[in-house]
Amino acid sequence: MRTYIGRQQAISAQDFAELALGTPVELWLGVAGETDEERAAREDAARDILADNPELPDDLVRIAAQVIEENPDLFDVVPLVRPARRRTARKGVAA
Repeated sequence: MRTYIGRQQAISAQDFAELALGTPVELWLGVAGETDEERAAREDAARDILADNPELPDDLVRIAAQVIEENPDLFDVVPLVRPARRRTARKGVAA
């Protein structure tokens, strides 16, 4: 099955996000190894976009929730909290 948003085909979760936002995901998340100057420029651009479209964060959350609900297989689920390690009694010390 192919999924289109407008005239663009969305193949991955990143495609869905980029097409929904109308901007590259990297604008919001950054990229590994970016310099301080690159980061400042990226953040300035993001602030300008948000100033022009203040409802964008709410729209994004709604769209992301819908995409996740309809396509859970697109995302690798990583637990946010790791289970506590089990403590074992040391020799001569009660657990």
